[in-house]
Amino acid sequence: MRAMPFPAATRFYARMTRVCAAVVMLPLLCARFPAFAGPETDGKDAFTLEIRGKSIEVFTYRPKNFDGGRLIVVMHGMNRNARDYRDNAVTLGDRFGALIAAPAFDLGQFPVEAYQRGGVTRDSKPQPESEWTFRYVWDVVGEMRRREDRPGMECRLIGHSAGGQFLTRLAGFMPGDAARIIAGNPGNLLFPTHDMPFQYGFGGLPEALAGDDALKSYLAAPLTLYLGLDDTGTANLDMTENAMRQGATRIERGRACFRMGEALAREKGWPFGWRLVEAPGVAHDSKALFAHPQAAEALFGGSSGALEPH
Repeated sequence: MRAMPFPAATRFYARMTRVCAAVVMLPLLCARFPAFAGPETDGKDAFTLEIRGKSIEVFTYRPKNFDGGRLIVVMHGMNRNARDYRDNAVTLGDRFGALIAAPAFDLGQFPVEAYQRGGVTRDSKPQPESEWTFRYVWDVVGEMRRREDRPGMECRLIGHSAGGQFLTRLAGFMPGDAARIIAGNPGNLLFPTHDMPFQYGFGGLPEALAGDDALKSYLAAPLTLYLGLDDTGTANLDMTENAMRQGATRIERGRACFRMGEALAREKGWPFGWRLVEAPGVAHDSKALFAHPQAAEALFGGSSGALEPH
């Protein structure tokens, strides 16, 4: 084999050195810059809603039997894991032929006062309606309806744990046009009383937010308290003085809130739109709560596990 001239050999070895270096670096570059995943499969997808200075990622699921008639918006718990909640709600989409949307309210943009408490107060001071986080839920609903070109698409909201807390306050202050608002296993709730300070009740809020008209509207809201009968643990449970006045466990608190609302509506002669639905065998578990046969009762008032008629 003839030896290459010195300049050619130098160029050849330089090229080989660059190629080898690229091969060595490729795995490191791939680890640092993951490949673009693109749309998810099996009906799952996601998009980002940019609105009023906030960026909200929305995880969606379209079941094969979706006919455009129903939307279920799913509110995540304290871990802000909206993708997991979307996945846990797939069973609801398939069972009821409903489009699923799970918005992510991340901790950086929506701290506890803004998420669990809805932004009604900041540093314990009442905020104008324009600052309430509830508005972003209705923005997501509006965007889903726009994308489907169905402005009147029926909407139901369901949340678990911190998401359930959020929805009791949404029902109290901005229920919108939700056909049903389902608060699953909330750790504390908005009780219809002035004897507990907000976030636990209406105490300390201005008359416009806490007067008889406000309480009457809250009791008329289509709120379902959906409780797992085995949710008796105390992990991540609010154990402050006001929370303990509501009950020792989540199941106790949910039942006590319902009883108080029912009694006040009867005393005042006001409409009462709440329901209490309990799921035997379910602890503090959103996936189990969504998959339980009682989910039909919680969402639609029907106990059948089959596809409910529109």
